[in-house]
Amino acid sequence: MRFGQGHTDHYLIRLKIINAKEDASNCYARGYYTMGRAILEESIENVRKQVEACDCVQSFFVFHSFGGGTGSGFSSLLLDHIASEFTSKSRLACAVYPSPKVSTAIVEPYNAVLLTHTSMENMDVVFLMDNEAMYNLCRSRLSIERPPTKLNRLVAQVASSITCSLRFSGSLNVDLSEFQTNLVPFPRIHFPVTAFGPIRNPEVAIHENNSCARITEQAFSKDNQFVMCDPSKGRYMACGLLYRGDVIPKDVNSAITRVKLKKTVQFVSWCPTGFKVGINHRLPVFPADSDLGISTRTLCVLSNNTAIGETWERLDRKF
Repeated sequence: MRFGQGHTDHYLIRLKIINAKEDASNCYARGYYTMGRAILEESIENVRKQVEACDCVQSFFVFHSFGGGTGSGFSSLLLDHIASEFTSKSRLACAVYPSPKVSTAIVEPYNAVLLTHTSMENMDVVFLMDNEAMYNLCRSRLSIERPPTKLNRLVAQVASSITCSLRFSGSLNVDLSEFQTNLVPFPRIHFPVTAFGPIRNPEVAIHENNSCARITEQAFSKDNQFVMCDPSKGRYMACGLLYRGDVIPKDVNSAITRVKLKKTVQFVSWCPTGFKVGINHRLPVFPADSDLGISTRTLCVLSNNTAIGETWERLDRKF
């Protein structure tokens, strides 16, 4: 991989990039025991330097895959050491989960099962996404026939919404540590389903209604989810709504009231009103060549739903 050839290369700190001569070859054991241990000390040392350079470290945010050798094996090894060395800091992750039909390697289920065990023990919140769901979003909502190069743009919008309150002030900001407090009813059940709205191409965005109620309705649709599961077949344990842009609390309350009246959005009996709302007035940013239509307001929904069990069942069958 070569860096420094794109228009975003100035965001990279080259001294912090760790290179290796070979990868983990889609093998968890190779990423955990062989290749990973060769660069572990250098990686941990870089993490320590970054922590020491911060005024107040709030949490660790990791981006990785469940199915690859480095994403599963080396991530497990690194998280083991981060969890033992920085015990008081929360650990969050945006993870690409194996898709029902789209697969990059035959050993993907084995890598994912081994990493899932580590994620349950060493991660506080894991926001799941899968390539097939994002492929479907690109094809159906954005009219992109070949979406592989565009998937990171969707992930970037979600990550930006999650960390927006850290970077900008708002009327109702959500701290990263609050995700663990409000979205995780039990320590091992920390895999929220991620959804985002609005997702539409620039041609449609010009004519489509962009009200707070409309984007809330879209974000609760399974067609806007980043994971292949049906939330209407499960029950919500907790739900985080992260609004960004031209949003006022009155419209948010009205939109949530409409959502509560829907039969498809059912909460468990012991947590009937499990909504956590965040509002940040900084307008969302879209690159000049973005395939997403420009919007003055966006919504990222992070919902802990029992329907996520479908993904574990699929993985279990493949394993």
